[in-house]
Amino acid sequence: MPQISWNRLIPLLRWQLGRLGNLGKVGIGLMLATGIYYLLVVMPQETELQKLKDRAVTLQAASKNSSGEGADSEAGKKMSGDQALQVFYDFFPRVDSSPFWIRELVRVAKKQGVELTSSEYRLINDNDARLARYEMVLPVKGKYSQIRAFIAEALETVPAMAISAIAIKRESTASDKLEVRLEINLYMNK
Repeated sequence: MPQISWNRLIPLLRWQLGRLGNLGKVGIGLMLATGIYYLLVVMPQETELQKLKDRAVTLQAASKNSSGEGADSEAGKKMSGDQALQVFYDFFPRVDSSPFWIRELVRVAKKQGVELTSSEYRLINDNDARLARYEMVLPVKGKYSQIRAFIAEALETVPAMAISAIAIKRESTASDKLEVRLEINLYMNK
C-alpha cells in the first residue's frame, strides 16, 4: 500500500476546500457536525431504548404470569350475575338512612344559599321490588346560579338520587329570584 505523506495531503485538502467555495464548506461542516451528534447522542439513546424495550417485554411476561396464577385475586375475579346484582343493590343506601340524606339536602341548600320551603315526602315501597323509592317535592327559591349549584352538588352528594321533574317560575322578568319545584326520587335498598 503506498504511503501518503502528510506534507502532500494537507496542501491537496486545502486546494479541494478552496474549490468548494463557502457553500461547500458549510455543507462539509454540517456533515461533520451530524456525524459527531450521531456518535455522541443518538447511539447512546439507541442502546438505552433497547434496554427499555427489553424491560417492557420482561414486565409484560411477568404480568401475564401473575394474572394467570392469581386468577382468584380480587382484580382478576369475574362475578356471576347474582353477585353483580348484589353489588348493584349494595350501592344504594338503606331505607333507615333516609333522614341522613334529607339532612344532607338541607345542608347543601344552606351552603348554596337557596331557600327550602314546605317539602313533601312520601315513601313508596313496592312488595316485589328490591328498592324502595322515597319521593320528595322540594320547593326551592333563589337565583338561577344558586339553584343550579344546589342541584349539581345535591346530585354529587346523594348519588342514589334522581331528579324526575323540574318546574321553574319567575314572578316577573325583572326579578332575579326563581321559584323552582323539584321532584326528586331517592332510591333506597330495603
